[in-house]
Amino acid sequence: MGGKYRITGDKYPRMRRRRRRGRLVVVVVACGAALGVAGWGTLQLIDVFTGGGGTASAAGSKASCTVKSAQASPSASASPAALPKPAQITVNVLNATTRSGLAKTTADALEKRGFKIGEVGNAPKEYDKKVTGAALLLGPTASLNTSLSVLSTQVGGAERRADAGRKGAEVDLIIGDRFQALSSEAEAAKALSVLVSPQPAATTKKAC
Repeated sequence: MGGKYRITGDKYPRMRRRRRRGRLVVVVVACGAALGVAGWGTLQLIDVFTGGGGTASAAGSKASCTVKSAQASPSASASPAALPKPAQITVNVLNATTRSGLAKTTADALEKRGFKIGEVGNAPKEYDKKVTGAALLLGPTASLNTSLSVLSTQVGGAERRADAGRKGAEVDLIIGDRFQALSSEAEAAKALSVLVSPQPAATTKKAC
């Protein structure tokens, strides 16, 4: 080339295009984002198969709480009401069935077991042939959890009922249709011992 654009010397200008650094930066950022997403997905899969890491272990610790039963101390349980002895209870034995002689034989058996016997005979009209169970134990309100409770140990399946208008301490044993005989002396003694010395209620505690 001649004229004023003549090139002299042994060095020539480079004819390469400038590299686009912006494109390189975009590629690097995209790769980093892809790696981040892949890592996050891997962690999620690990959580799924291991049960959620810390959260799962915490839930597991709650689920594995053990329940312990403890007997309440006798002092913590309510003390039973003072119960009278059979010799302190006067029982009227009344027959509400069509079977004759039941009141007399039952009264004799109760007397042998230490109870005092009052009236012996047929039930009044309001109860005659109307007691469908084994027996009805009737007494003043104060006797519901005292004298009637003790008397109930002698007759299995007997119903206790308070007569609010009754005066005095006597109680009635009204024999019903399903009555066969008094409980055996062994069964009555066992029921009475449970009544006098009830077992303390069990309490439950959770240990986590």
